[in-house]
Amino acid sequence: MTDGSKKIDAQQREHSDPYEGSHPVPKFVFALITLTFCWAIYYIASSNLSNQPELGDHRTMADLAPQAGSKSGVVDGAQIFAAQCVACHQAGGTGLPGVFPPLAGSEWVMGKESTLVQILLHGISGSLTVKGTVYKGEMPVFKDKLNDAEIAAVLTYVRSSFGNAAGKVDAALVKTGREASKDRKLPWSGDDELGKLK
Repeated sequence: MTDGSKKIDAQQREHSDPYEGSHPVPKFVFALITLTFCWAIYYIASSNLSNQPELGDHRTMADLAPQAGSKSGVVDGAQIFAAQCVACHQAGGTGLPGVFPPLAGSEWVMGKESTLVQILLHGISGSLTVKGTVYKGEMPVFKDKLNDAEIAAVLTYVRSSFGNAAGKVDAALVKTGREASKDRKLPWSGDDELGKLK
């Protein structure tokens, strides 16, 4: 064989270059897309999209707006809990295992009111033991977010909910705790510092 014939054999073994041809969508796929599109148009046209209140939970935008207190001066602790605490401690007060401690049956919640006030005022940083489990997280500071009545209301709610049966927290106690720790700049260092306040 000559070099020329080897070259021709090599060229014949090679596949031809790819090209873009005309390959229509399979008829069953086209039919399925058409049927889905027609159904979507029918569904939208036949649906009543007026958002009738009787189909929902009867709340209006005014109901959803944050309302820390009422004209009578009564503060709703449950509402403050829902707005400020539920994301971490959950609606049932169970917390998130290994991440956020539970409030249900917590020795901190059921313990000394003044310690609980300090926790809410200044937050926590570091290890905190709750019901025998160590949690290493951060609790935010609420001294600038909530006033004395709001802190008292949410603590009263927590101490009397989720199976807890502890006494009411008074706004005067919160005020005293705020004044006693007004120079504190950092959160409480978990068990190390809070254990001394028990």
